[in-house]
Amino acid sequence: MRPEIKQVVELVQRKDQKSLEEALALLQNTVFSFSMKVCGQRQDAEDTMQEVLLKSVPNLPKFDSPRALVVWLYKVAKNRCLMSRRTSKFAPKEALSLEELMPGRRELENLSGNADGTPETSMLRRENAKRIREAVQKLPPDYRLILVLHDMEDLPDEDIAEITGLRLGTIRVRLHRARLYVRKELAKQGRPQVRRQVARRAEQIPAQHRPHRCKEMFAELSSYLDDELDDSLCEELEKHMDGCEPCKAFLTSLAESIKQCRLAENASPDPRLAAKLRRELLSEYQNLMAKITRTRAAAEHRA
Repeated sequence: MRPEIKQVVELVQRKDQKSLEEALALLQNTVFSFSMKVCGQRQDAEDTMQEVLLKSVPNLPKFDSPRALVVWLYKVAKNRCLMSRRTSKFAPKEALSLEELMPGRRELENLSGNADGTPETSMLRRENAKRIREAVQKLPPDYRLILVLHDMEDLPDEDIAEITGLRLGTIRVRLHRARLYVRKELAKQGRPQVRRQVARRAEQIPAQHRPHRCKEMFAELSSYLDDELDDSLCEELEKHMDGCEPCKAFLTSLAESIKQCRLAENASPDPRLAAKLRRELLSEYQNLMAKITRTRAAAEHRA
């Protein structure tokens, strides 16, 4: 969970104008950044930010739990953003096939067993924020949302289940396939000289490796990296990795692509638009609190 959400709850509870304005600024940045990752278009993200914050003002005093606020916030933002998102002409079909995301025989044979510095991993480290955004935006919406919530917004599976209404098993499947897709997109963007280096390393890979057996391991890689795999499967996967240099290198490159998603920079809203919206929200909030105060006073008077 973003630390900003905890700050928002603390600031709102102080009930003074300066703290409230700080809380709204944090909410603006959080909602806009999330919306940019999901929507991919600044106008859509700004519209989502405005609508979500307008809905949040009457509810802010009700939240004394950061988790309750974050679930509510992302649920509203998710509904608005997915509804308004402009479809990319590069978007793949809605369902991602695990088989299509797996590396073929040639790619497996070309992967080096040097887990500390494969050419592919070196390439992934050079990817800038723009390439990460492009790869994430090519994901079908249902997969992109899970990747953004888990790897970019740092939410646990249980919160994502509450936000999306999905079962935990479905979330894990979509997260893994989304990660594989992003990794594949980043790998395709490698420079020609990197691809040549990878090809030369094919001679180092023993011929006895069996890609079919390797692919049996791939469905569990995300659970392994997230420490979600039970002990017996974990032991089996690690045993396979010890004897399979290409799989070890593939796991390293997948872990690196996940890291790049987690380190992706957060987008910020236009400062003038954000300031104008905060003024409107502060006015609305103050009117709401004044109304609540009058209602309570009237109730006490009647009592």
